[in-house]
Amino acid sequence: MKIKGLFFLCIVMIYGVSLQAQEPAAPVFPKLGKSDTIRVASTNDNGIMIPWMQLQDVTIFAPRIWKSPAEQAAYNRLRYNVLKVMPYALFAKRRYEQLEQDLAKTAEKKEQKQLVKQCDKEIKDMFNREIKELTITQGQILTKLIDREVGRTTYDIVKQTKGGFAAFSYQIVARVVGHNLKSTYDPTEDRDIESIIRTSGFYQ
Repeated sequence: MKIKGLFFLCIVMIYGVSLQAQEPAAPVFPKLGKSDTIRVASTNDNGIMIPWMQLQDVTIFAPRIWKSPAEQAAYNRLRYNVLKVMPYALFAKRRYEQLEQDLAKTAEKKEQKQLVKQCDKEIKDMFNREIKELTITQGQILTKLIDREVGRTTYDIVKQTKGGFAAFSYQIVARVVGHNLKSTYDPTEDRDIESIIRTSGFYQ
């Protein structure tokens, strides 16, 4: 009896140890410091604080259905031309914004003329280096995009920085080669250009 009782006690102890070993260990969380805290906005939902974060808007465009291969080919040419000249429009935007900031910092007429001259030189250098190779169509798109990015036509920019006579002279030359410095951008009328810009990663 004693042997049986001792054997039964050993079985119970072994079984108890086995069950204890199978219990999952309590999770250990690292201690967080001040720099480890992530602050987010939250909403109180019936006494429960629910954290939330603002996500960027995502625009989804449906696949375009073409009426004909010719229409698709025309769109592809437009896309090529827009992507070709868009960097120049963005350069003009950045450079013009920088010029306005620089002009606002000084009241010296002489220094202001020097700033305008420097800006004009940079744009001319870019023209001599790259823009002069653009086609008439690409030039027409560029003048529209400058209006889109800067908020002023190329004619207005030249008039402000170089004077009315210079703007008039530039416009005459532009018209001879098929351009119009007074071209404006209309997101509705130029919806294909707008769509190309929005889907091309320029504003991610």
